Amino acid sequence: MQKLEVWSPIGEDTMAPKGVTPPLDTLDGKTIGEVWNGVYKGSETFPVLRELLQERFPRLKIIPYTEFPANYGGETRQAQAEAARSIAALAKEKGCDAIITGNGA
Repeated sequence: MQKLEVWSPIGEDTMAPKGVTPPLDTLDGKTIGEVWNGVYKGSETFPVLRELLQERFPRLKIIPYTEFPANYGGETRQAQAEAARSIAALAKEKGCDAIITGNGA
């Protein structure tokens, strides 16, 4: 029997894992913000998601992506982190319990 040494193509973790916020118990009566970076087809998919979610959770309030900055990324990790903090602060200001992001390709 031959023994082979194998390395993972994904590499090693570069950051320590952080705690995860527990999921919401329900979306009914909650406020959800849509955050889109302008890539792919958010202008087509968010309205569909919005409609489906509101059918299932009639008391759900959705803050559309048009009320958040369209481009929240950055060239550096520091710029991305600052942009994320800014989006989080705006979501909190708008009363969001959660955010839908990462929509698309």
